[in-house]
Amino acid sequence: MKIFLTDQSDNFDSLLDDLTTKPAMTFDKKKLKEKTTAVDIRSEKTLGQTNLDFLFDYKIFPSSIMTFFSQWEQEKRKMKIGDTILQQVFIPPIKTFSQKIVFGVRINSIVDEVERKGFSYVTIEGHVEKGESTFTVEKGDGKLIFKIKTFSEPGNLLTKLVGPIFTVPYQTYCTRTALENVKRQIEQ
Repeated sequence: MKIFLTDQSDNFDSLLDDLTTKPAMTFDKKKLKEKTTAVDIRSEKTLGQTNLDFLFDYKIFPSSIMTFFSQWEQEKRKMKIGDTILQQVFIPPIKTFSQKIVFGVRINSIVDEVERKGFSYVTIEGHVEKGESTFTVEKGDGKLIFKIKTFSEPGNLLTKLVGPIFTVPYQTYCTRTALENVKRQIEQ
């Protein structure tokens, strides 16, 4: 984790290169807190007819919350297992007047099933959280559902201390905003 007062977009290449050398955090998934949040999506299209390019380009969170740079974007190709994503989070969620916190995650699975599409990633050493997040669009009862499933706990002492009063409410806000952002992109 690195903290900046200015937007680091111009330095994403070198920051991403550094993150690709760092290992994923170690954790026992069974001991982490599990949480699933979901939103129903109104669409006449089936899952197979739905364009999910934005999902696999990691355009899940609005840019007021986070900007990012992915290894597959840097290498001009599609996402694959083992790719690193640099995340620049804005706290508070205002791009210009915020602290910019930079950390990374690594793709550990890609879901390509008939009734479920998406991917998951694990946090890299230095992340504020320790764990795994999965983002999927799934076929439901005559509808599509976007789900975010996490297994996580605070990644360091600071996030353990401020978690109940700051981290948890902020994560709830970010998750709710991501659900609505994905819903909007599919329903367009």
